[in-house]
Amino acid sequence: MSSSAPIMHGNQSLCTHFTSVAFSSLAELQPVLFTVFLAIYLFTMGGNLLIIGLIWGTPSLHTPMYSFLEMCYITSVVPQMLVHLLVEIKTIIVGCCAAQMYVFSILGLTECCLLAAMAYDRFVAICHPLHYSLLMDPHVCLKLAVASWTTGVVVESAQTTWIFTLPFCGTGRIQHFFCDIMPVVKLACVDTSHNETALFAISVLFIMTPCLLILYSYVRILVTILRIPSATGRSKAFSTCSSHILVVSLFYGTALFTYLQPKAAHSPETDKAAALMYTVVTPALNPVIYTLRNKEVKEAFQRITLKSTHRRMT
Repeated sequence: MSSSAPIMHGNQSLCTHFTSVAFSSLAELQPVLFTVFLAIYLFTMGGNLLIIGLIWGTPSLHTPMYSFLEMCYITSVVPQMLVHLLVEIKTIIVGCCAAQMYVFSILGLTECCLLAAMAYDRFVAICHPLHYSLLMDPHVCLKLAVASWTTGVVVESAQTTWIFTLPFCGTGRIQHFFCDIMPVVKLACVDTSHNETALFAISVLFIMTPCLLILYSYVRILVTILRIPSATGRSKAFSTCSSHILVVSLFYGTALFTYLQPKAAHSPETDKAAALMYTVVTPALNPVIYTLRNKEVKEAFQRITLKSTHRRMT
């Protein structure tokens, strides 16, 4: 038998590659979409690099601590999507699809956990300001970051490995613009009802747990803010967490809609629209939110700009 003969599962040959449907229905608009998504991608990378530079130059500025993660997150999806917008046949090898799902899902869950850690940071800053330096010292921040990444890597590595033990056959057409979990599972040539139930349970547990921790933190924060006697104090306290609230709302709003809605409510078009929000739009908005809504970031940017201008003049 030739080594290139297809592997068989029952009477069907297993897929060695998938074909992404992506935006095939918008064939005439694909050059426009390419230009728009490329501009958004470059803007996102530049914005997050700016924030990382500000953090590097201002050690006390640690609130946008997941800018590097955001850069990796959008990079796990957009470059391949851009390539597929330029070619007619949008194929991806099964192994590359698995790698994309590994990276994307790990980063997604890690971001959920980091957002919860950032909510805890704001809870301590507002509800226990006198103990902030003790409760949120650099070692605690490092432990929270390590715990977030460890959770993402362990849970999503196990889940993705489990998914790609399924046999995939048939047309291999992914009704999506990247290798997301449910569109890939639907390509399996076995009954996946139990798998889909388990995946839903995992999503509920590991997406909702950080979400509930965030909600609990902000309930406590809101109670504390309402007890502040002065309007100025309340406004200052609220401004401390307003950026984070916007980011959480954008990220969780689309993620919950995508991964926690019933199977019957899923459709390729709504899934792609929601995915564009949390893979492209939200990462692009985050640098804007943090630079325009975060007083510390704006002040750090102004200081660095003034220093740079002063050096040029001298």
